[in-house]
Amino acid sequence: MWRYLKSAFLVSVDVPALGRVPVNVLAVTAFGILGFAQPAFWLLGLAVEAAVVPSLAFNPRFQKVVEAQALEVSQGSAEEKRRALIRLLENGAQQRLWGLAKKCSQVLDVYRSQQAEEYTIDSNDQALKNLEWVYLKLLVARHHLLNPSSEAEQTLTKKIQGLEADLRSEDETESLRQSKTATLNILKKRLATMHKKQQTLEEIESDLSRIDNQVDLILENATVQGKPQTISTDIELASDLLGGSIFGEDESAINALEQSYHRQKSVAQKEQA
Repeated sequence: MWRYLKSAFLVSVDVPALGRVPVNVLAVTAFGILGFAQPAFWLLGLAVEAAVVPSLAFNPRFQKVVEAQALEVSQGSAEEKRRALIRLLENGAQQRLWGLAKKCSQVLDVYRSQQAEEYTIDSNDQALKNLEWVYLKLLVARHHLLNPSSEAEQTLTKKIQGLEADLRSEDETESLRQSKTATLNILKKRLATMHKKQQTLEEIESDLSRIDNQVDLILENATVQGKPQTISTDIELASDLLGGSIFGEDESAINALEQSYHRQKSVAQKEQA
């Protein structure tokens, strides 16, 4: 609710020659200045803002505008992060991703040509975007496995031993122990990933092929059946993408995108409800 109140107070209108002007901010400033001459203006200004701002903030249409603006900013930021992840991939991996995206776009074109309901198209669009996102994560994970950082296995092992020695000490504060324990778990996951690198690469390639084939099947069904259907893209991966250590230094970007996509999905579901 604080977000809506803040947006209501800072709401702006277009004024010729001045651009966008924050109405309530100017009103508060004006009442504040006039109040030095006549203190009653301070009470009047307070009463006006107390009536105007909450009424606007609690208006459902205004709340939808605020959510749409926040979503637009979130989408812009998420798209930049997604492009950055794509740029780090080698050309072959980028081409695979573009190929998948093209087939997903063809699926939606088929449904539009069949005059499917808007709800069905939006739902299928979201499902296919989820598959594209999983596909990108798989490619990023494979990139880091094929292009490991300069930190050798021996270095990781020494860091793990050092942290384990620190945690055996009773001189650590509780907050520091929690931080070091979290770091230790991440390092152990990275070391485990190094030990089973080839197995993980094979699992990732299997998952990539599975998604390729699933999208091919979706496109074939959409073309042959001639009747729009809601797409189910639930897929159980052979590789473990939940252990964020597989994404290397891009783990934070992946997590940020996950949260952003989750927010976008929640907003879309509210609009459809």
